[in-house]
Amino acid sequence: MPCTASATSAPSGRHPDRVFGLLKDAGVLCVQGNYDNSIGNGLADCQCGYTDPRDNHFARISYDYTFRNTSAANRGWMQALPMQRRVQLGRHRLLMCHGSPRKMNEFLWESTTSTAFLEHLCAEHDTDVILATHTGIRWQRELSGGRRYVNVGVLGRPENDGTTRVWFAILEAGDELHVEFVPVEYDHARLAAEMRAEGLPGEFVETIATGWWTTCLEVLPAKERRRGAVLIASWRQVS
Repeated sequence: MPCTASATSAPSGRHPDRVFGLLKDAGVLCVQGNYDNSIGNGLADCQCGYTDPRDNHFARISYDYTFRNTSAANRGWMQALPMQRRVQLGRHRLLMCHGSPRKMNEFLWESTTSTAFLEHLCAEHDTDVILATHTGIRWQRELSGGRRYVNVGVLGRPENDGTTRVWFAILEAGDELHVEFVPVEYDHARLAAEMRAEGLPGEFVETIATGWWTTCLEVLPAKERRRGAVLIASWRQVS
């Protein structure tokens, strides 16, 4: 089963209003992410969960652009999205959410999230498998009793690894649960050009063109941050 985390992709997407027809026509089941919640309810910011002033500066630019370019009808659709969905896949009970089952914009990083905490989330929310994202970097961990946590990846931007591909996850249940992370190669040069034409910041364009994050790095733990540390330093020198 393909898994989607939210309707909009942030922070770099252009022409956000074009995605809704595709989702509706294909019958894609979505859950509400922080952008969907904020835009749907007309809030002042994206509820991204950043603490760094630079990250919040760029988050504001992204949010304002997305809000301006989302129609009233589609804002209403986003407002009505559920924050969680539960699906039965074989013998496995799946819970789909955006950040975590307890908080829509919670960052669960592989290097800093303990197995004990993931076990607690599964028990507290009565599920075998949690599917989430928000961090934008895919990972999974097997838990006791055949349970599992899966960060399904994100289609909105690359993973800060120097490649321009993006990722989604497919789950299949036979005797055991199988999780496949699927890379997507796409015309990233065209996307970068469209973003430039929309007047979006060069930092956003650079991420799409190179596969390295230029924003949102301060929220990363040390292990996940290491790969992009040099690039963020160079951007600060020229900004």
